[in-house]
Amino acid sequence: MDWDALEREAAQCRACGLCAARHNVVFGAGSRRARWLVVGEAPGEQEDLQGAPFVGAAGQLLDAMLAALHLSRQSNEAEHAVYIANTLKCRPPGNRNPHPAETALCAPFLQRQIALLAPAVILALGRFAAQALLGSTDAIGRLRARVHRWHGIPLVASYHPAYLLRTPHAKAAAWSDLCLALHAVHTQNPAEAP
Repeated sequence: MDWDALEREAAQCRACGLCAARHNVVFGAGSRRARWLVVGEAPGEQEDLQGAPFVGAAGQLLDAMLAALHLSRQSNEAEHAVYIANTLKCRPPGNRNPHPAETALCAPFLQRQIALLAPAVILALGRFAAQALLGSTDAIGRLRARVHRWHGIPLVASYHPAYLLRTPHAKAAAWSDLCLALHAVHTQNPAEAP
């Protein structure tokens, strides 16, 4: 399936009960040529209403963090572009945590997005995103600060921006994770290192 067919398929998905209450499927945002893929957990209320991932205060913080690395979801230049997706495409009621069955049913959409994008690095934000991609039950504190691999693609797990808004002292650790992801990109492509 190409991007458009995949997005249509997600919009029509009724595989789990989350479809009953959704306003919009939150498929993803950014350049489909991006070298960076940011994966969040699940849409919140504003994401569901707007149909876009990482909007509101958490999205603003994420955008500021990415901008510090000269990255943007609005960029059309592959080396500066970011594509953002979630493990779930529909909002869980009351922003509750995703259930494992919901994550499993939605996984083929994210897996196909990754295959189509073929990113140079994946940044998994939050425990559920990291656990889903890594097939782990470890806490985010144990998964962050190192480079994992998802089917050969470097993957760095870090704190979710919503967590950083509640726990500002963790921002330094999140910045370190971003720098680790940047290093992973440049290690794969040494000609592009600054």
